[in-house]
Amino acid sequence: MTESTPLLSVQNLSIALPRGGDRPYAVQDVSYDIRSGEILCIVGESGSGKSMSANAIMGLLPDYLTPQQGRILFRGQDLLRQEEPALQAMRGKDMAMIFQEPLSALNPLMTVGEQISEVMRVHDAYPGARRMARTLEMLAFVGLPDPAALYHVYPFRLSGGQRQRVMIAMALALEPALLIADEPTTALDVTTQAQILALIARIQKEKGMGVMFVTHDFGVVAEIAHRVAVMEKGIVVEQGPADEVLNRPRHPYTQRLIAAVPHRRGDERAAAEHERPVLDVRNLKKTYVVGRGWLGGRREVHAVDDVSFSVRQGETLGIVGESGSGKSTIGKCLLKLVGIDGGQLVFNGQDIAAMPEARFRPLRHDIQMIFQDPYASLNPRHTVGRIISDGPAANGVPRARAEARARELLALVGLDPSAFDRYPNEFSGGQRQRVGIARALALEPKVLVADESVSALDVSVQAQVLQLLHDLQQRLKIALVFITHDLRVAAQICNAVLVMHRGKVVEYGTPAQIFDNPRHAYTRQLIAAVPGQHWDPSRAQAA
Repeated sequence: MTESTPLLSVQNLSIALPRGGDRPYAVQDVSYDIRSGEILCIVGESGSGKSMSANAIMGLLPDYLTPQQGRILFRGQDLLRQEEPALQAMRGKDMAMIFQEPLSALNPLMTVGEQISEVMRVHDAYPGARRMARTLEMLAFVGLPDPAALYHVYPFRLSGGQRQRVMIAMALALEPALLIADEPTTALDVTTQAQILALIARIQKEKGMGVMFVTHDFGVVAEIAHRVAVMEKGIVVEQGPADEVLNRPRHPYTQRLIAAVPHRRGDERAAAEHERPVLDVRNLKKTYVVGRGWLGGRREVHAVDDVSFSVRQGETLGIVGESGSGKSTIGKCLLKLVGIDGGQLVFNGQDIAAMPEARFRPLRHDIQMIFQDPYASLNPRHTVGRIISDGPAANGVPRARAEARARELLALVGLDPSAFDRYPNEFSGGQRQRVGIARALALEPKVLVADESVSALDVSVQAQVLQLLHDLQQRLKIALVFITHDLRVAAQICNAVLVMHRGKVVEYGTPAQIFDNPRHAYTRQLIAAVPGQHWDPSRAQAA
């Protein structure tokens, strides 16, 4: 194979869907190449076919999905014509895959070391003591501490970032020529994501591998890609060098995706300083007992430690931080879904923290939450109309009036009137989130808490929901508490930003103050970890 010959060449690949319908193909006439020493990012939204083509390369398609046409040439061999034993011999040794959710991909009954060693055992590589040595070497290579101790640890005891490093160690144990990474950083905090991206880029450079990196995040693309292929509804609509696709996109779909990437507003809105705070949080504390220490002593975690802030009518306060920072616990405290251990929650002049539940219940409709996972928070046995109207009906609104209001709210959040009689499973993720917003608004709240409400959405759907929240808030003058780990989203939507670290507020100010002149080292670390900072999506020009 010459230097100009692709390591992997996908040629006119089509994979039919079993029922056909409006979209008969999951992947249609897809072609792209990957060379040794190159990172190709496949970017697109859910349902675009990017993961489907990755699974086809590895021979991991389900039985009901069969490629109808095309070739997948790996080192000149057509993988679609290989029998399963031949593909098994290649997986792990010649080509390997890192999956999106390592906790699902790792065996919970095997230790970390056993799972890395198994890759070598299956391929009869590194026999005897060399296998253990190689396993420890790989754990150290991906930056995990104390490999000898970690060898005997089970996956559930590791953090998400550590589990992803274990997956990378497994994938690289036999030094494959091709590495496929399917959304490997989507569920990770920004600093952990930055570490994993840097690790993959370093390994790719050192080993000269070809890497196929599947993602929906253009910031990640800007950070690591040499070349980019954009997929929409199973079709590659655009591909080329990263600089061309990111800065001079040709296809309207690529242009729409890039336009939807969160970025700082040029016309940053000022907070309404003259307004009295709707919600004033003073010295809030919440402690969890997570276990027992030596000699029977309690082991405590200060999830929220002396936190204070206020939110005014029509203002958006962003609470940002990584997993474990305490930001979601604050949201639960605001709605009194968990008890607090100290401080005040002053809502419209009343300390609701000190109120017994019977007194607070009539005020519950004034503080509502949009949850992170709308599918888990919507009752699958109830229609959307009932889901939205049940709250007002339970608060004394006649059912007919509550249902009429539900129809109005469906129109307000941009859903078709037919949605009223449909069930949650009949909607996309973005549509379900709109239902969650309509449900929260049904009780006409004065404070709306959005807990990671756009983190699971594709970039264009995310942009639509953010715009919807902004428009509704301005129209209804709601105080919005927006909880997120994505600093780009916070910069776009918020008047003020509060940065949390290990239960404490480390910085509080306007987006301009936080992002242009961060004072705290942790804030600077978070901002530095945002992928693709050298790329400004707002300056991308259509080719």
